[in-house]
Amino acid sequence: MIRVLIVDDDPMVAELNKRYLQKVHGFTLAGIVHTVKDAREFLETERVHLILLDVYMPSATGIDLLRFIRKKNISVDVILITAATDKENIQTALRYGALDYLIKPFEFDRFNQALLQYKEKHHFFENHPMLRQEDIDGQILSTEQKFAASSIENLPKGLTTSTLESILKVIQKKANQPFSTDDISEITVISRVSVRKYLKFLTNLGILEESLTYGVGRPGHLYRLKEHKLKQLNRFF
Repeated sequence: MIRVLIVDDDPMVAELNKRYLQKVHGFTLAGIVHTVKDAREFLETERVHLILLDVYMPSATGIDLLRFIRKKNISVDVILITAATDKENIQTALRYGALDYLIKPFEFDRFNQALLQYKEKHHFFENHPMLRQEDIDGQILSTEQKFAASSIENLPKGLTTSTLESILKVIQKKANQPFSTDDISEITVISRVSVRKYLKFLTNLGILEESLTYGVGRPGHLYRLKEHKLKQLNRFF
């Protein structure tokens, strides 16, 4: 089992990540801590394979923990799960060896994808002490290559350009105002489930900014258009 440490100062987010983790086979929760100091102490006494790490925390940041891990040469992998969207934090995290970068809020599918990709590579390294060039090309770099190849011309399976155009027209009329899945569904008369797929697609492209609203029951999702990013859709039409 892959032992995972969750490091996040928000107990609600940490609990959500814990629940997501419990849905993915092959992983077990090693612990949850809410500060970098506690994370450093945890790593001194417990075996951890993977850290799910927030950036913004009191006293010290997730980037500070990444620096500590690399300086001490601690054998642990890191996936960033954070609201930090600025270029500096993202580039720094990647330079310090973060394997993936999930921007809050995100869906379980994206979380599951990150962990399954990690599990595949983790087990591959465990079972192959010596690697050939074809191993590196086929197993280690294949994810990035496949993503680049699949994102040039075609929409994801199940999405159509006509429906995307209909949803985009409504979104553009919202200008800079936040909106929900229900808002778009009511105007377009497209099912909420279908609308959600298109909003997720646009969010993954960076065309929509997604935020969580907390109230009674499960957190809700609101979206806001980044109009200057719309040109990214030109290749799909």
